[in-house]
Amino acid sequence: MTLESLPGSSGYLDLFPERRMSYFSNPYVLGLTVIAGIGGLLFGYDTGVISGALLYIKEDFEIVRQSSFLQETIVSMALVGAMIGAASGGWINDAYGRKKATLLADVVFTSGAIVMAAAPDPYVLILGRLLVGLGVGTASVTAPVYIAEASPSEVRGGLVSTNVLMITGGQFLSYLVNLAFTQVQGTWRWMLGVSAVPAVIQFFLMLCLPESPRWLFMKNEKDKAIAVLSKIYDIARLEDEVDHLSAALEEEQQRKNTVRYLDVFRTKEIRLAFLAGAGLQAFQQFTGINTVMYYSPTIVQMAGFNSNQLALLLSLIVAAMNAGGTVVGIYLIDHFGRKKLALSSLSGVIVSLVILAGAFFAETPGSSNGIYGWLAVIGLALYIAFFAPGMGPVPWTVNSEIYPEQYRGICGGMSATVNWISNLIVAQTFLTIAEAVGTGVTFLILAGIALLAVVFVIVYVPETKGLTFVEVERIWKERAWGSSYNTESLLEHGNESA
Repeated sequence: MTLESLPGSSGYLDLFPERRMSYFSNPYVLGLTVIAGIGGLLFGYDTGVISGALLYIKEDFEIVRQSSFLQETIVSMALVGAMIGAASGGWINDAYGRKKATLLADVVFTSGAIVMAAAPDPYVLILGRLLVGLGVGTASVTAPVYIAEASPSEVRGGLVSTNVLMITGGQFLSYLVNLAFTQVQGTWRWMLGVSAVPAVIQFFLMLCLPESPRWLFMKNEKDKAIAVLSKIYDIARLEDEVDHLSAALEEEQQRKNTVRYLDVFRTKEIRLAFLAGAGLQAFQQFTGINTVMYYSPTIVQMAGFNSNQLALLLSLIVAAMNAGGTVVGIYLIDHFGRKKLALSSLSGVIVSLVILAGAFFAETPGSSNGIYGWLAVIGLALYIAFFAPGMGPVPWTVNSEIYPEQYRGICGGMSATVNWISNLIVAQTFLTIAEAVGTGVTFLILAGIALLAVVFVIVYVPETKGLTFVEVERIWKERAWGSSYNTESLLEHGNESA
């Protein structure tokens, strides 16, 4: 079977254009994507809800109000849990399957939400935050892989990006919930406890969904895999997909069955793939998305608006822009390509961060010149507009498709862990750096990191738009071992797409 004849490849679909699928052409695949994407909703909701809830937690617990350390611990303990959940989630995915990993994440997350809502003191609350983080971390690994393995290659990017839309939608929902419960008794308990609802909904819906067909195939449960694939493809393409998976299974069986974490670094092509995937995850955080979101109320105050309600409204608007940008990304990622989209996104991010830095440099203490404040608002809007369609979904999409089957769970978990660690580092250091060197300089540092990210994407990240998993795997073999794998034509195709 040649590369051009692989089902789902660009050559195959040129030969059989009637077998090409669109984003909305199969309601079953779209429904599976949305249900799996509820894990992304939990991810986004948890990261967004704590900022509003903490205001009321401090009112209920004086010890929290008096201790910055406790406040930081309440916020960051979910990140610690997410790092552990992501690291272990990769192994759980490979050993027990994507479906069971999702169900486990829902149970752990729901337990954490209940513990938080009923917490009698801040220490039990911190335990609940840890449990919620474990669930979110596991879900952040599982959802993209589950969606990617059930998606036709020509729409895989858009479907995996739907999970990122659920993340940004969860952040938007968290701000709405924060606003809704501000006048309700037990405010923060409702804000944190209501997150159990989507986790419970996902748990029962997932019981009705199948395991990933690729995972089933690799575990020699071919009949179950074919039953799932028959709901995704028409009969003509189904036969080709089954033949392709059978060939891939034979190749996998020739390799050793057990994959350990160190094996990722011992095999050159896997090491290159992990470098690209983990690097994208790190740069997603180090280019400052969470710090820009965090600093948005200050930026509005620079423009001359000091109302707390306006700050909350801004949070809603920024979150809505983030979600709207992700919708644009869902369309562009399969039409424009992953690499082009990432580079365009980063170019806009650099310009936006320079504008933000300039506004903070020009705004002197005690100055009432609103022009610089509005310049900062423009920089903020441009940043979200450029980041959301590109560097928001691209790292998660690329990580769901660049690893061979036997490494997909473990490498996805490791790269998601890199994302969470980077998130924690940025969250813990941004204010310290801003106080030491100034906010303007800090935004320039982020712009410099974004420039490094551009170089990284150009050098290390291949274009994977429209490629099958086998085609992507052969790209890494070509990069690792040279032209002996006879994939020069494939690389030329990838470079043309890039």
